[in-house]
Amino acid sequence: MRKLVVTTSVTLDGVMQAPGTPDEDVRDGFDRGGWAVPFNDAAMAQKMGEGMAKTGAMLFGRRTYQSLYESWAHRPDGNPFTEMMNNVQKYVASNTLTEPLPWVNSTLLVGDAADAVAELKEQPGLDIAIIGSGDLVHSLARRGLVDSYTLLIHPLVLGSGRRLFPHGAPPANLRLVDCVSTGTGVIIATYAPAIED
Repeated sequence: MRKLVVTTSVTLDGVMQAPGTPDEDVRDGFDRGGWAVPFNDAAMAQKMGEGMAKTGAMLFGRRTYQSLYESWAHRPDGNPFTEMMNNVQKYVASNTLTEPLPWVNSTLLVGDAADAVAELKEQPGLDIAIIGSGDLVHSLARRGLVDSYTLLIHPLVLGSGRRLFPHGAPPANLRLVDCVSTGTGVIIATYAPAIED
């Protein structure tokens, strides 16, 4: 059975909205996009590379899929992440997109996203990774489908923006299974469900 792994950048106050670019996600008037970029360093790239090595497929909501397609699909810079992002199987949960999807190796999930993801998890293979895609993460967490969270916790407080765990998120007991700090002050912490006695 495959694991579903959420990897996302968050601030100390839990904001995950628009870490990459100023115009990535301006919903609700959010004007602080691009906040994670100044904290990127070699230690973070190494840790993310280790996670990518365990990834057999990626899962995205529509907004994140379209944003990453624009950023990565045609990047010619030889970055190893570019090759991985283009070659990995990508699943997309969307009620508005239609096939064929523009990015190579992309499949639109049909029907209820949580049901489709539950079926994908039953297949053999490497982990299924979710980057960003907050609304999708929320719906999958409510169904108990998330196996771990790798949080890149950035040392800043934004005070507004969409959060990874918004008000009304399902309660969960988690345990820390890995933790690394970077030279820029980012804590990369991986959490899995707590083991019940």
